[in-house]
Amino acid sequence: MGGDFAPRNNVEGAVLALREFAQMTKLFLVGDQAAVQAELTRLGCTDPRVEIFHASQVVDMSDEGVAAVRKKKDSSVSRAVDLVKSGKADAIVSAGHTGAAVAASTIKLRTLPGVERAGIATTVPTEGNLFVLIDAGANPDAKPNHLLQYAIMGSVYSRHVLGYANPTIGLMSIGSEDNKGSEATKEVFKMLKASGLNFRGNVEGHDLFENPVEVVVCEGFVGNVVLKTCEALAHAIFSWLKHELKKSPLRMAGALLAKGAFKNIRDKISVDEYGGSVLLGVDGICIIAHGSSSALAIKSAIRVALESISHQVNPYIVKELEAYYATHASEPAPSKAA
Repeated sequence: MGGDFAPRNNVEGAVLALREFAQMTKLFLVGDQAAVQAELTRLGCTDPRVEIFHASQVVDMSDEGVAAVRKKKDSSVSRAVDLVKSGKADAIVSAGHTGAAVAASTIKLRTLPGVERAGIATTVPTEGNLFVLIDAGANPDAKPNHLLQYAIMGSVYSRHVLGYANPTIGLMSIGSEDNKGSEATKEVFKMLKASGLNFRGNVEGHDLFENPVEVVVCEGFVGNVVLKTCEALAHAIFSWLKHELKKSPLRMAGALLAKGAFKNIRDKISVDEYGGSVLLGVDGICIIAHGSSSALAIKSAIRVALESISHQVNPYIVKELEAYYATHASEPAPSKAA
């Protein structure tokens, strides 16, 4: 029931996923039963794999995440996470309140051993590769040890999901020099340098696309601003380009000849294509989709969930964290899952 166009786009995207991904054996649509059924009827969907799981409450965007989970126990996002916790579902996909999805997943599923705070890992395209941006908004007040754990989790995800054998890691800062940044980022720099990870050093905004690494580490406040700025800039550039190309018949003719190139670039940076981001660090699979997701974006978010189920990176994350803390005795691992 979450998102700007719920439940319409959410249900439509789910139906598109059912039609394309044969490996889906069950789909729970969690929310107001009458509203969800109305959308299924509109789409002519009678797929036996669909089950509506009624939830009487919805988390509003004005709600505070943790408070909403505690006060609205019958919200669609809480009930969806309950299905994962009970083992009835393998993953949750939510386009609603990010804070509520993070809080519900963290509180109900708990974090993995060695992980203190979960982080949102978003895959971002560049001209020649993909990089993981972590954290993209789960933890705006991250501590240095949280960012170290993000680097380890991002490296695992890049290696096992994106296929980079030895992912390079960059720390988002205001300068490439070792002594640039806040006191917190300077401390993280020292930790990453001594971590044994393939740490390249600080990266600035222009490095993201001009000299990219495979994993970019930052606190959630910075990551969310970077991500939304990139999305807005990409949208603005295409709008400006479209406006300029329509100014003369000659430009329009040239645009027609280059139509394939424009389409390829648009598809490469489209939110519809990437769909959702993985919440790494929780003992389960949670996919965070954009609040303004189209039906195609929801379908892609479900594809990301299916990929996450297939790759099962959580055991690798636990193993990497155990190995790190075993060789860094001065930095004791958290005694248990948070």
